[in-house]
Amino acid sequence: MIWNNKRPFIYLRSFLIVTVVICSPLSLAFVIIISLDLMPLIPAISAWGGLIFISFIMVSILLNDLNRLKTIIDHFFDTDDLEPTGIHTRLIKNLVRSLQKLKRNNLETIKEFKKSYNGLEKALNALPGPVLLLGSNVVVIRANVAAKQLLGDEIEGRKLTTILRAPDLTKAIETLEIEGTQNVSFTLQSPIPRIFSAYLKPLPNVADDGTAIVVAILDVTASRKTNQMRADFVANASHEMRTPLATLSGFIQTLQGPAKNDPEAREKFLAIMSQHADRMAQLIDNLLSLSRIEMNEHTIPTDKVNISAILANVVNSLDWQAKERAILVEITLDDELEPLLGDESELTQLFYNLLDNSIKYSRENSVITIQAGFEFVVKDSRPNDQIGINISLRDEGEGIPREHLPRLTERFYRVDTARSRMLGGTGLGLAIVKHIANRHRAEFNITSELGKGSCFTLIFPLPSASAQKHIKRNAVEKLN
Repeated sequence: MIWNNKRPFIYLRSFLIVTVVICSPLSLAFVIIISLDLMPLIPAISAWGGLIFISFIMVSILLNDLNRLKTIIDHFFDTDDLEPTGIHTRLIKNLVRSLQKLKRNNLETIKEFKKSYNGLEKALNALPGPVLLLGSNVVVIRANVAAKQLLGDEIEGRKLTTILRAPDLTKAIETLEIEGTQNVSFTLQSPIPRIFSAYLKPLPNVADDGTAIVVAILDVTASRKTNQMRADFVANASHEMRTPLATLSGFIQTLQGPAKNDPEAREKFLAIMSQHADRMAQLIDNLLSLSRIEMNEHTIPTDKVNISAILANVVNSLDWQAKERAILVEITLDDELEPLLGDESELTQLFYNLLDNSIKYSRENSVITIQAGFEFVVKDSRPNDQIGINISLRDEGEGIPREHLPRLTERFYRVDTARSRMLGGTGLGLAIVKHIANRHRAEFNITSELGKGSCFTLIFPLPSASAQKHIKRNAVEKLN
């Protein structure tokens, strides 16, 4: 009943007001009837009281149903209960059923709208490249996950020109109305230089959410660099092959001509030709090796390899070369070194190249030190929750000028070209080291000091189970 409402006094006052309003004409009629002696006093008062009581009941029922209807309307979207329970008048029952039908239709419409919106949102966020939806005033209306990762999380609602400092892109957007669909390239310098290609498409009609322009961005840094590296590679490889080929051709012509009957010259020239042929063969082997490594660089090796055994084998195989220059190779390995996930032949080639370079460029009667042990991976000057194997090779050579260090792993890059060729280098050794390290997800760093030597460091990640064991052991040691 109405008395059970949370605000009974308010509805009691409303009830009394409605009752008085309805009963006032009836009471006036009975007063007139009694004053004109049209009905005896007692029967008139009884009839008046009966009608007042009936009116009271009817008003009570009507106000209760209206109160119930108001409650249903107040909680129209908050509850599924729209059944006309507790309602007695047919008119109010029909009105509640109409509201119930309206709610079902609205819920179905909202459900379809949400399904369509969620599908669009998921599809937009699944795209690998950044996508921006712009309004006619170049304000970002919506951005997918890739766009937020590139430009920041708080880009929606801001003008693109304040987010992205790219004059070529801004100019292209300004001329969209005249030029139509456009493709434009631009470069971002921070945190590292990256090249992007943007596809700009104006919509024929502005969408309901205000979208007028669609901008799809593609990172083309890798493809541009690949094209440049391919061009550089062809030029460098051609240059490297031209010298030995020209030398071989010249000696062959000399042996066929002036030195045709000169045994001493023939022996001398044949020895030089053999050296150049060996150099070309080594160059081709390194090129094929580098190509094979790059082809598999995206796949992480899954075999377990014994890094201690690999290092020992490399040192043994180059021992004769070190002894020729009176160089001592000292190797210090942690007793508890565990197997790595890696490719044994590639890791052997990696350490062979590093040790071979150190022996060639170290001073005679010097020492090369190889050390391997566990080390926490450090990022932003704080230890990360990961541990790896740190392997360093330190020589006592002449050192490398600082300006050359960033380019040492480039193909065919040499600090001293003449000396490198004299020692039989191809300029590919450290490039091979870098790509093998990349495939094994290892960090490769080079430090050097003029007059004192160079240090080549690799940090290989450990399998998670092994890493956790050493992390726990390190924590226990710190507590003790």
